[in-house]
Amino acid sequence: MPHNKDELTVRAVNNRTLLNQFIHLPEMLYRDDPNWVSPLYFEQKEKFTNKNPFFQHARWQAWIAYCDGRPVGRISAQIDDLHLQKFQDRTGHFGCLEAIDEQKVFDALFASAESWLKSESMVRATGPFNLSINEECGLQIDGFDTPPRIMMVHGRPYYGQAVEAVGYRKAVDLIAYRQPPDFTVPRVMQRLVGRVADRVHIRPLNRKRLKSELALMLDIFNDAWSENWGMVPITEAEFEEVGKAMTLLIDDNFVQIAEVDGEAAAMIVCLPNINEAIQDLHGRLLPFGWLKLLWRLKVRYPRTARIPLMGVRKKYHHTPFGPALSFMITDTLRYPVLARGIREMEMSWILEHNSGMRNIIESLGGQAYQTFRLYEKAL
Repeated sequence: MPHNKDELTVRAVNNRTLLNQFIHLPEMLYRDDPNWVSPLYFEQKEKFTNKNPFFQHARWQAWIAYCDGRPVGRISAQIDDLHLQKFQDRTGHFGCLEAIDEQKVFDALFASAESWLKSESMVRATGPFNLSINEECGLQIDGFDTPPRIMMVHGRPYYGQAVEAVGYRKAVDLIAYRQPPDFTVPRVMQRLVGRVADRVHIRPLNRKRLKSELALMLDIFNDAWSENWGMVPITEAEFEEVGKAMTLLIDDNFVQIAEVDGEAAAMIVCLPNINEAIQDLHGRLLPFGWLKLLWRLKVRYPRTARIPLMGVRKKYHHTPFGPALSFMITDTLRYPVLARGIREMEMSWILEHNSGMRNIIESLGGQAYQTFRLYEKAL
């Protein structure tokens, strides 16, 4: 480890010891933040190895910044071949950004990440992505007084200004909504649903056909999101990871699939907010953390949840079926959610310019309460 007194140094993460330091660095930064939830370290270790299916189509490098021999920040840079194939724009990405409140630390970290991206012939950088747009993404810019939900990021209020000082500008904002599951259905939505209901059938996940169900949901999601900002299709291997979480964590009726004239047209997935159950485990399931987690999921079920996956096939987007399907799967989902004792759902994330979805959520009593910003910069 470098020991240049009072001197800032940046070191590439190139062995297991440094990777462990990279993974554990946020512990130091958030020690005094009651809203930070330490991720489970066994999951983090898998995320940054070849076990992560993201690396089947991407490459990455990470760095740690040191001041006086002490780790004070980290960053990653990654290049996703699926992004390059789709957009042909020579854009790389940064992510996993954490640092103390010192601009020189941010400057040094970004200099390392950008230098690597340029050496790989990239001309633009966007982020943060941890590690892809289909994982945790965005830099939190408000709502710091609330703990993050499952698979969402948490940050420090000074991050945004520090990133902008390095030359990054807003690309797009992602909105998280608080949604009570016991909402009142607006009359306009009742009328809209009435016009299409006889052609729509909504059903829960069929676990006996899990593999084909996951393939169906993946197809709906990739089609529904295909024209969104920066969207890269989720691969089958990546979606299988989602499937593992669904199999372990949720009841079948926490997944709802809508069919129009017998064809699968929309889907929604709700996950109990595991962060609520692991907040005091400090990232460790051993020796007794896993027992606490199991007990909390079986006996003291989380009171909050998150909807991370939702989509309506593209061909319905500009028809009455679009908003009707979005509402109908949300409405069907809320009954099993309420039966489980969940009192608040997070709908996240929603692109800021997705006015159709935002209007539906707000008509059901949803409140925007956190914003996550994606940035871009020409290199």
